[in-house]
Amino acid sequence: MWVREMMERRAMPKGLEDSSLKLTDVLLQAIVGKTTIDVSNVMSIPAFAGCVNAICNTIATVPIYLYEKKNNAVERRNDARERLLNGDTRDTLTGADFKRALVFDYLTDIGGYAYINRRGTHWLSLNYVEPSKISISESVDPIFKDYSLLVGGREFRPYQFLKMIRRTKNGYKGISIVDESRDLLGTAYAYVMFEQKLVTSGGTKKGFLQADNKLKQEEINLLRQAFRNLYGSNDENIVVLNNGIKFQPAASTSTEMQLNENKKTMSNDICKLFMVPPEIINGAATDAQKKLFIQEAIVPILNVMCTSLNRDLLLEREKDTLFFAPDLTELTQGDIKARFEAWGIAADKGIMQIDEIRKKENLPALEMPFIKLGLQDVLYDPKTGDIYTPNTNSWGSVKEGAGKPQEGGGET
Repeated sequence: MWVREMMERRAMPKGLEDSSLKLTDVLLQAIVGKTTIDVSNVMSIPAFAGCVNAICNTIATVPIYLYEKKNNAVERRNDARERLLNGDTRDTLTGADFKRALVFDYLTDIGGYAYINRRGTHWLSLNYVEPSKISISESVDPIFKDYSLLVGGREFRPYQFLKMIRRTKNGYKGISIVDESRDLLGTAYAYVMFEQKLVTSGGTKKGFLQADNKLKQEEINLLRQAFRNLYGSNDENIVVLNNGIKFQPAASTSTEMQLNENKKTMSNDICKLFMVPPEIINGAATDAQKKLFIQEAIVPILNVMCTSLNRDLLLEREKDTLFFAPDLTELTQGDIKARFEAWGIAADKGIMQIDEIRKKENLPALEMPFIKLGLQDVLYDPKTGDIYTPNTNSWGSVKEGAGKPQEGGGET
């Protein structure tokens, strides 16, 4: 199936002789050469799994709302699609699980897919579908591209599916980070497997047997069985070699390979693939690094998700006035000081009312529909040229002539 054809390539690192991570060890080269890199094994790489989980879990907590452009203003709509995205998808997944699954497939597979179940204008459910269950029937026209999705023997049109695709050139299949960085991930996975072999073998080295004289087949079989017992069982810890047979180690020690240093370098390189500061997955991130994580790793993916929602989850007649957008204030819920400072600025600058802020904090309204207006400010209307001074309740104008009179106000 074409879905997996990119996932079946071998992960043999190329050009490593020019890298600081030189794989001169025979054993490690052998491990790398035999490894097929796919999602099932790259998730065993701590840095890779840490970045994927950090991004997926963060986006899963961000609510996505539907807004309407009305009278030069933007208002939030109370719509069934919001409840499907953020609450109950009416499928087996919750809204948080749904977003987490889409982003996971977006990063590690050909894309995230979900069936849009609706009857007319009634939105019934959003049904997540694994990419491995989807086949694509595409047209041969390179200009006017078209395709159908085949799921379980049934054919669907593109508008029936929500599609979240990474680095796509055709709109239905993307390039995952796994496919994009096979050399780096293959090397990192080889280190994981190498450490596992060191632990399971008790640190016993692999190598070659060198005999001064030609051995009989029976002697070769006995030696093979002895070494098989040595590496396959913890009960055996010694092999007796007859005279003239020498053991030549094939693997360097962990110190010689600088295993820990190389692992740290590779972990940092993997974090760069996701634009995630390494301190995020290490639990030592500063406020500046957390902001960088949100700006560089989270916001771009949320923009892709909302663009896909606007394309696939809006009716054609709605696309001029409605749009989906994430509520990023949820990302600051853990930092109460930063959150309250932001609300204070919004209130002082007249951007939000007190009741609007309390609603964001899930607090009851005070029924105070007021915006702070400092008496020290002078208000200017650039369209008319009028100037109003609240402190003196007076009007003026930058144009020639008297200012605009106001009932109960002073003269200008």
